[in-house]
Amino acid sequence: MTALPTVLPAAPASVHEHAWLTESVHPTSAGRVRYVRCTGCAARRVDLDPVSPAPPVAMTRSIG
Repeated sequence: MTALPTVLPAAPASVHEHAWLTESVHPTSAGRVRYVRCTGCAARRVDLDPVSPAPPVAMTRSIG
């Protein structure tokens, strides 16, 4: 009789490069808050375009 493995391998995740599309932008004291969604899946996130000339920074992680 052979023993079953105690840990099963994880199923491969369906990962892709998100193509973010801006749905709306709102000015705040910290900069512009941008609500974005991925054109290839249902993922959404919120970005902050700071007042400084730095590039946008994700304020949340992808959902979906």
